[in-house]
Amino acid sequence: MISVPRSIRCFMPIALVALSPLAAAAQEACTTYTVQDGDTLGEIAFTAYGSYNYQMIFNANRDAIANNTNNLPVGLQLILPCEDGRLTPDTELSAIIEQETERQESAPRADQPYRPPMKLVTANDWKPFADETLMGGGIYVRMATTALNRAGNDIEHKISFVDDWGSHIDILLPTNAFDISIAWSKPDCTQIDKLGEFAVKMCTEFEFSVPIYEVAYSYHTLIDSPFAGARAFSDYVGARICRPEGWPTSDLEVEGLAEPVVTFVRPKSPKECAEMLLAGEVDLYSIEVETSTANFEELDATDRVELNPALATFNTHHFVTSKSNPRGREYIAMMNRGIEEMRASGEWYDVVATGLAEYNAPTN
Repeated sequence: MISVPRSIRCFMPIALVALSPLAAAAQEACTTYTVQDGDTLGEIAFTAYGSYNYQMIFNANRDAIANNTNNLPVGLQLILPCEDGRLTPDTELSAIIEQETERQESAPRADQPYRPPMKLVTANDWKPFADETLMGGGIYVRMATTALNRAGNDIEHKISFVDDWGSHIDILLPTNAFDISIAWSKPDCTQIDKLGEFAVKMCTEFEFSVPIYEVAYSYHTLIDSPFAGARAFSDYVGARICRPEGWPTSDLEVEGLAEPVVTFVRPKSPKECAEMLLAGEVDLYSIEVETSTANFEELDATDRVELNPALATFNTHHFVTSKSNPRGREYIAMMNRGIEEMRASGEWYDVVATGLAEYNAPTN
């Protein structure tokens, strides 16, 4: 499980480059932009939105950008969404959702053999992705329930919130009390010999859906830290690395950074990691860049820390079922079909954009 802050949060695997707000200077939100030589997504986002957080641009151009996040082709046309997530000024958020829902409701339904209702479980306090106070239970919950009503899927389902993430993996899925958990990071199972015990368990005992979201982790140090100039993961040998409980470490493990080569410090919350870094109790704070950035802004300490411009690690989020579930693979296949149709129709983006708009809306 990964917690995410109040800005937008999606990355593809990259090596972050040094960012300068001067390189991309001719773009605005709610327009299109043609990539110039030397542009980076961070620079483009800074000029358009005043933040190096480029997730909204990535979401709107996912197929066009593909794996070129660190080397944008000159001449590539990018959609720069409006600040509220709309793709253009004359579109409306949720328009595709409404269109696809109407299409689904009007489509003739063939008689289906009886199947027991699918039982899905997630947890609260993972905004904007999963929380009972959010519309539809949050972005990931809406993705799951929408996918089960797309691509010919038609199965009853029930969502429950169990706020002990560990119990999902240790008890609820293996005993088939629930069929699907929403949602988990997938380790790089092709390098299982480098993974820790928990990551190995995820690889060997669970089935994953297609990716439903992508995030990259970045690395903050104090400005005067000896680790500030790291340009290879081996430069972090001996570091005390802070990641909160529930955040995966498999991305570091495959880079050779596992205990005792490094020391992991695991407080309850991301903000505690930021506070520990500022107090000198850890050497490195590694998490989604928007989470750490938001933490340091809240602590009024952005001038005391440095973001490594050269290193990032990659995680994808997925729906998960236990391999012991006799219907698990069937359920994952259904959700995969639904997610793929949502991406093709644009509904995936609409779910993300409307969920983030709700989460980022000012509160009275």
